[in-house]
Amino acid sequence: MKLFDVYPLYDVTPVKAKDVYVYDENGTEYLDLYGGHAVISIGHGHPHYVEKIKNQLDQIGFYSNAIQNPLQHELAKAIGHQSCCTNYQLFLCSSGAEAIENALKLASFKTNKKRVIAFKNAFHGRTSAAVAVTDNPNINSPLNKQQKVSFLSFNDTDSLEKELKKGDVCAVIFEAIQGVGGLDEPSETFVYDMDRLCKQHGACLIADEVQSGFGRTGTFFSYQKYRIEPQIVTMAKGMGNGFPIGGILVHPNIEAKYGMLGTTFGGNHLACAAGLAVLNTVEEENLIDNVKKVSDYFISEAKKIPQIKNIKGRGLMLGLEFDFEVSELRKNLIYEHHVFTGGASNKKLIRILPPLTVTTGHIDAFFVALKSALLRLAILFLHLCNNFEMASFSIIIRF
Repeated sequence: MKLFDVYPLYDVTPVKAKDVYVYDENGTEYLDLYGGHAVISIGHGHPHYVEKIKNQLDQIGFYSNAIQNPLQHELAKAIGHQSCCTNYQLFLCSSGAEAIENALKLASFKTNKKRVIAFKNAFHGRTSAAVAVTDNPNINSPLNKQQKVSFLSFNDTDSLEKELKKGDVCAVIFEAIQGVGGLDEPSETFVYDMDRLCKQHGACLIADEVQSGFGRTGTFFSYQKYRIEPQIVTMAKGMGNGFPIGGILVHPNIEAKYGMLGTTFGGNHLACAAGLAVLNTVEEENLIDNVKKVSDYFISEAKKIPQIKNIKGRGLMLGLEFDFEVSELRKNLIYEHHVFTGGASNKKLIRILPPLTVTTGHIDAFFVALKSALLRLAILFLHLCNNFEMASFSIIIRF
């Protein structure tokens, strides 16, 4: 049997990883500034994380949600403490897409409505309703397109109010910093307008924190830059540092009923152990403070490179925008300089999503590599231009 071929892959085979580095089968060391789509939060193979999961395996690795699991309550308490969302309720699942599906379903239950407002360039997942609220027609099948979704632009309060006044909207879903979409953010005014208008028209405001949560942006959740209380908050990725786990935080004004949501694997013992290990490490190692420090340093160094036209994002959810498409630049970084970075739907943007344990020394190494890669691309471009001029001159001579 062969694999269903849906992933364009780099020719790199990691077999080992430690903190901010991964190693291939030949022992080559790569600086990981992408964290497998922002999943690696406390570093690859963190000792506390490994110990916590190993110890849990010696006890019980899994049972379904038909029995008591005290680890779920422990995890809920820890998330509430670090996020300051102590009055919310926690529902656990296994992935970001599953978190989005449950958030949208819950909003529809709460309001008895079914249309969703999402935003241009949004990415919320690849499953049923999650992909329907993702602004990418290429990954939406006819089945997905049956969902009732309206896409608006950030900062267009008039259009948002017009749509909400129609009275059929169950949810407005937004990323405080767009991930795959290219690190764009709504304005502060628009965030408060969303909050106000959702309350006014009885729609649920959903904050998608799947990529940006758990300290990545310098606050526990990225929406906490603003003084709002979303009805539902989704989370995953960095929540488990590589172990599949996701969840939603549910506002206290939404009442739980038996059977309205459910999952087989969500909140299992191993997943809870992984989540608790992440939270313990974030708190004990002051990783959110490290995020702020390293982010400030990264931005100050990026400003010194003239080829970088724009620096986007916050914390360690950052983007470097150029005036050319960056696919060749990223290939050069990974194959010649052994640095992992990320792409976006904005083809001129490199995403930087390192473990929260990254240091300024790692950032220095990245910028040395980036400058070298940019120089190499500039030389190649000049070589191509010279060849083109010679070819053009030859054609003119013939005529």
